[in-house]
Amino acid sequence: METLTTIMGNATDEPRLRRTGNGHAVASFRVASTPRRYDAQRGEWVNRPTLYITVSCWRALAQNVAASVFKGQPVIVTGRLQMREYEKNEVKYTTYEIDAVSVGHDLTRGTTVFSKADRGPLPAVALDEQGLPADDSDHYLGGESEEPFAGRPAEEEDAERAFAAV
Repeated sequence: METLTTIMGNATDEPRLRRTGNGHAVASFRVASTPRRYDAQRGEWVNRPTLYITVSCWRALAQNVAASVFKGQPVIVTGRLQMREYEKNEVKYTTYEIDAVSVGHDLTRGTTVFSKADRGPLPAVALDEQGLPADDSDHYLGGESEEPFAGRPAEEEDAERAFAAV
């Protein structure tokens, strides 16, 4: 079971869409959330300290966020809260980030129009003689090799050779 958190606020910048080394889309942007409370003694609404948090979105969500969310728009983000610690100039820092599972506009503050994303047809999968998906790993591993362990990590090679020797 995973624990999710939800934040409501405004996008402080345009989502930045990029690709990982494996070709997966990832978008990131920041959200500012300023809670307001009514101060009965003063008879007015007061702002509490603003929370700024980075939101990361992956794959299809990343593409949809990059096409839909713009700076200043009110959003609701649900995801896994992540804490990251790092050191810079001998000073330790802690940052928080939400790994989003869902992002949408806050409809209490405006309207929006939904458009279903068209990702096109899925690629065809080649089948072997038994009707199972064919092993085409040679295609993305760079072709067949005479050496059975070529291109594999050394520890995997060692494990495979040890197992074969038994």
